[in-house]
Amino acid sequence: MHIGLIGGIGPAATDFYHRGLIERHHASNIPLDLTIAYADVRTMSRNLNERRPDRQAEIFARLVNRLKGAGAEAAAVTSMGGHFCIKELEPISPLPLINGLDPVDEAINQRKLKKVGIIGTRIVMASKLYGKITKAEVIAPEGEEFERVQQCYGDMASIGRVTDDQRRTFFEAGRRLSNRGAEAVLLGGTDLFLAFTGHDCGFPVIDCADIHIDAIYRKSST
Repeated sequence: MHIGLIGGIGPAATDFYHRGLIERHHASNIPLDLTIAYADVRTMSRNLNERRPDRQAEIFARLVNRLKGAGAEAAAVTSMGGHFCIKELEPISPLPLINGLDPVDEAINQRKLKKVGIIGTRIVMASKLYGKITKAEVIAPEGEEFERVQQCYGDMASIGRVTDDQRRTFFEAGRRLSNRGAEAVLLGGTDLFLAFTGHDCGFPVIDCADIHIDAIYRKSST
């Protein structure tokens, strides 16, 4: 199946999705048929901060229409943060959407987890992944640490690189969530792979973006 991706919402995030799909298709010897349309991350950030999911959904719908014109049969947004408007986008999307939130909920339920932590953007943490976790309790960093995680994540995502201080912030936040009873910590920001891949953080993690990539792969390989 020809898959369309909405990218550009963080350079590293787009590359993470692209590489993940390439690797999965190569391993299964299935050709990858893919088109990427780029969204403007600054516009999305403005609509997110102004709480205008309707406006962003219209922008994404136009990009999905472009992907449809290129031959795509289904589409996905390559950003957990970009899912803030997914409810508004689904009814107006010219193509079926491969939603990244439901597979995360399924993964948590399959693991029978009762309490999970979450780190990522402000809206992802505050909404506890947009309220889509159905059974487990979701806890987020608190107070000043909440703001530090948000700031570090935004700075990291904007340039596609992580500093040692930013990694330390994410790891310390995750350890505190574990100390509060989280059985695993959701990496609720797509770019968090920059900080976590190849490093021992000291606590179990669930990479939401990687789960989404799996869902896209399963759809694209049909």
